Amino acid sequence: MSDLYWLTNEQMAKLAPFFPKSHGKPRVDDTRVLSGIIFINRNGLRWRDALESYGPHKTLYSRWKRWSEKGIFARMMAGLAAEHGEQKSVMIDATYLKAHRTATSMAAKKGGCARLIGRTKGGMNTKLHAICDSKGRPLNLFVTAGPVSDYIGARALLGTLPKVDWLLGDRGYDADWFRDALKDKGIRACIPGRKQRKTPVKHDRRRYKRRNRIEIMFGRLKDWRRVATRYDRCPKVFLSAIALAAVVIYWL
Repeated sequence: MSDLYWLTNEQMAKLAPFFPKSHGKPRVDDTRVLSGIIFINRNGLRWRDALESYGPHKTLYSRWKRWSEKGIFARMMAGLAAEHGEQKSVMIDATYLKAHRTATSMAAKKGGCARLIGRTKGGMNTKLHAICDSKGRPLNLFVTAGPVSDYIGARALLGTLPKVDWLLGDRGYDADWFRDALKDKGIRACIPGRKQRKTPVKHDRRRYKRRNRIEIMFGRLKDWRRVATRYDRCPKVFLSAIALAAVVIYWL
């Protein structure tokens, strides 16, 4: 058991407030089941390949599916990230996540935008939009189909921005409406202007270099194989996998 991933008592204490109440028969040991779920997601394994130390694979899958559909894992990340204490700056960016054929094999009328998967130059993808703090820790996550523009993600994440001094973003977020919205919130934009702008936009180049922290964050999230490659058809379940990775890597 020492070679397996196992949640500590301190980590379980942080997660416990987000657990749903048990009705009727008590749940199977939370530490064992959640440790098994994390092990499967991190290594990109099939549920039937779960090690015996984590208990029956059907129990792991049942808990994962049920809690994902209820948004439990997403609330875990949102709740823990709410204690970030960031006051200086946040960063916004997006990245593509490859969709495996098992996530794209449903009938066409049920696919596409409903599953948040779309075709790009790199194939079938889902796009992850994120906000992170100055330490590179994710504060909010949002998924769309691959071809969706960065503007859509920015608009969705705009209302969740904390009260900070700066927002760092790449040229994909250079839009007058976005700059105006940030200004209304009292946030200064450190975003390079697009090349086709008639009037150049100045930005703090030295500050902009810190934006690499959100790129590093995406890289660490993609170390989890069920994040780097989407196997889940349901977008809510896939978002749960991303949120769980963020919780374990950054907030426990």
